[in-house]
Order: sequence, then structure tokens, then C-alpha cells
Amino acid sequence: MPETSTVLPALPALTAQADRLIELGVHEIAGLSADEIRAFAAGADGDGALLAVHPERAPASALAPLLRRDGKPGFVVVDMADVDAFTPHTVELPGTPLYLVTGVDRGDHMANWSPEEALPALGKEQRTPLVLTEGIHWVLQQPESLERNRCFMTIGSRLRKANGALDARTPAIWISNGTGRDGRERRNAPKVGWCWWNNRHTWLGFASATGRTPGAAGPVVRPE
Repeated sequence: MPETSTVLPALPALTAQADRLIELGVHEIAGLSADEIRAFAAGADGDGALLAVHPERAPASALAPLLRRDGKPGFVVVDMADVDAFTPHTVELPGTPLYLVTGVDRGDHMANWSPEEALPALGKEQRTPLVLTEGIHWVLQQPESLERNRCFMTIGSRLRKANGALDARTPAIWISNGTGRDGRERRNAPKVGWCWWNNRHTWLGFASATGRTPGAAGPVVRPE
């Protein structure tokens, strides 16, 4: 596996990202108008940043089916029906419906590390792990960020169980092989799944960012 991360093309301009979200209907999921998203993008100072919608407004379960690869829609694995209960952990998101994620990286150099090993290493690099919805937003805007044998985990999202302990599952985004419960018809489709906290996978890096910048769109309010 690679020792350093692959350099991906620059993300589209924020105005182009806004148009992409509107084209996909993400603004409607989030309870925002197209004009609000366009105005945020036009007024934001974040060249090279990723435009993200707060997960309280656009949860992973609603975003995953918008992913596309080889003409096939994305999906969440059947044993992760509680995907939206995986909330930010060890990271703090801006309290606005729209925000920017800066310095996004796939973390290829951490392939074959466990999440337990990767989290403190990211901290030493002064980087913050992506939450699941940020990872989905990235692939929506830049599909080439998801490649076979170069996919990624989003360990900024964890599930807190009723007893207070963290669930050992950690979210990841990769490409289905069409085996098992995925179904052959889903081969090559983008897939939101999970891996164990202590397990290593040669084909999964750890997506991270240098930081997050809040927007000026007001506080997060879950749409009715």
C-alpha cells in the first residue's frame, strides 16, 4: 500500500459545489433554499475547501443514496440501520447549517492502521478526522476520491451506546464487491459501512481535515 497520500485534483469552486448540492436536492433535505446555499458559497472565503451541510440538517442516511459510481447509487449496509446515530466524537462541528471543511485528505499513508492507532496520530499531525457526512459530501463533489484499494474511514463519527460505552463499529466509505448481503447488482456501487475499532484494512485510509469554518447562515435547526 502507498506510504503517502495520493494527490487528488483540487475540489471544485464553492459556487460549483453549491450548484452540485442543489442539483442533487440536498438543499431540500436540509430545509434550505437554493438561494441560501448559493449565497453562502458566494460569500465564503475558502478556496480549496469542501462545502458541507451539518448532519443535523442532512443525515448520512439521506446523503448516501445520492452517491454514484458506474451509474449505481450509493447505499448503507443493512447492519448499519442506525447510521444516523453515529454522531461527532472528538470533533466539534460549527453550529451552522452550512460550513467549510479545509485541507481534506484521504489518509492513504495510514492504510493498514486500526482506527485506535490512527486517531492519536491524526492529532499529532494537527488534523481532525472527518465525520461520516463530511466524507459523503467529499465523494459527492469529487467522486474520484473513492478508488478501489484507496477508500477511507470517517472516525470522527462514533455511536455512544445506552450504557455509555462506544460502539466498536466505526464508519467507512468504500466500493461494494457485490458479495453477501450487498447483492450482485450493487457491485461497484459506493457503500457506507463499518469496520471494527481495533481492526486494520490495507485498503482503508483515514480521511481528515485541517479544520472547519462556520458559515453565517444562523444556528442549526433540524428541519420539520
